Amino acid sequence: MTTIGERLRLIKKRIHEAAERAGRNPEDITIVAVSKNVDEEGIAEAVRAGVSVLGENRVQEAAAKFSNLGNTIDGKEINWHLVGHLQRNKVRHALPIFQLIHSLDSWKLAQEIQKVAERLDVTADCLLEINVTGKASRIGVEPENALALARDISALDRIRLRGVMSIAPIVDDPSEARPYFRLTREMWERMGDAGLFYPGKAHLSMGMTHDFEIAVEEGATMVRIGTGIFGPREILARDRKAVLEA
Repeated sequence: MTTIGERLRLIKKRIHEAAERAGRNPEDITIVAVSKNVDEEGIAEAVRAGVSVLGENRVQEAAAKFSNLGNTIDGKEINWHLVGHLQRNKVRHALPIFQLIHSLDSWKLAQEIQKVAERLDVTADCLLEINVTGKASRIGVEPENALALARDISALDRIRLRGVMSIAPIVDDPSEARPYFRLTREMWERMGDAGLFYPGKAHLSMGMTHDFEIAVEEGATMVRIGTGIFGPREILARDRKAVLEA
């Protein structure tokens, strides 16, 4: 059985190779290790292996882990990112935890983040999630509305718009995801050219375990890898123990 460290090394190798194919510097690509349904022991193992950014899908699960682990694990500083959908009623719990929210997808959510950030006297770094699939059932702002929404968000003083995020459809051949990543990058470039991002590095978050190499080739600066690092996950270890003892 492969370890978390071995899987992480393989992911880094594949990122390096994909970046070289695209004429990019592999150091420009950040791995967000998606730790959904990973217990604290597994997270600590990943950090010891070199993970510095953890991505969580659910605020409630992240809050429980954050309360025990904080921003330092085994002496190593880590950042927490929210990569899953953020409900407006969870914003007040999310802002104290996450250094970056990948899933800002509507004006109503932006208004709630602005309101809560004012109350907490903080500033929230966010990515605009774009629905590039063409499916109305998917979360994210439609490409044709993304530029206008980014412009409105960039005017808010408690949100720093740091880039964009998208999720490509799951396809049998990863290369079939390329048009979706290319559209995301084009929207990211248009927003950057319009001066809508907060000064500094603008992030392009796209690509997951099944398609991250294509995303890297198309310009991703962040890839969100869960299964590729932690292996298949169903439930947290503590929940698994409870099931076995039931």
